[in-house]
Order: sequence, then C-alpha cells, then structure tokens
Amino acid sequence: QVQLVESGGGLVQAGYSLRLSCAASGRTRGSYAMDWFRQVRGKEREFVAAIGWRAGTTVYADSVKGRFTISRNVDQNTVYLQMNNLKSEDTAVYYCAARPYYSDSYSIQNYDYWGQGTQVTVSS
Repeated sequence: QVQLVESGGGLVQAGYSLRLSCAASGRTRGSYAMDWFRQVRGKEREFVAAIGWRAGTTVYADSVKGRFTISRNVDQNTVYLQMNNLKSEDTAVYYCAARPYYSDSYSIQNYDYWGQGTQVTVSS
C-alpha cells in the first residue's frame, strides 16, 4: 500500500508563486513515479506535470509549460511542484498520483494511488 500526502497549497495573488510537496510512504521505493494533476470543481481532472523517477525526465501540460517545475527527491520519496507566475486559471485542487515507474502513460487510469489533494486559489 502507498500513501501520498500533499502540502503547500493556499491563496495567492496572480503573479506570485507557490510550492507544492507530495510525500510518499509505503511500498513506493523503486516502484512508482509520482506526478501532479489538478481538478476544478465540475470539470475533469487534468494532467499537470510528470517526472521520471529514475532519469528525472520531465513532461508538462502546455498550460503550465515555462511557469511550473516538477522535481523529486528520491532519498526522501518526495515530489515537488514549483508554480511561478500563477494565474487565476490555475485555481484548482492539486493532486499527487503514483504510477508504475516503468510506465510513460499519463492517463488517469494508469495511476494506482492518489493523494487527498491540496487547494490552490489564485486571486486576480
């Protein structure tokens, strides 16, 4: 079993930054990669960013490219999402999710575990 706990959400003004963290516990070491999704109430959950757990290769949604940076600390089993130049349309609940490390599919169905989510609200 794997547990994911997100933190770092909050309320900020447009143009400011936030850093989200996701700490994993349980049987994750060497088995799972952790990525970020977000969801606006009433809309589908969408992919935000992914990082290869071993090589560190990153992938971003077009909507956040150039503003968000995903990173990981393998020793601490933690993944981060640095969000700069935030916009009102970034307002959402942000989720951390774990997929098998060998998979490069970012469809929701490919993820085995999800965190509880952390709210990010950007005021304009």
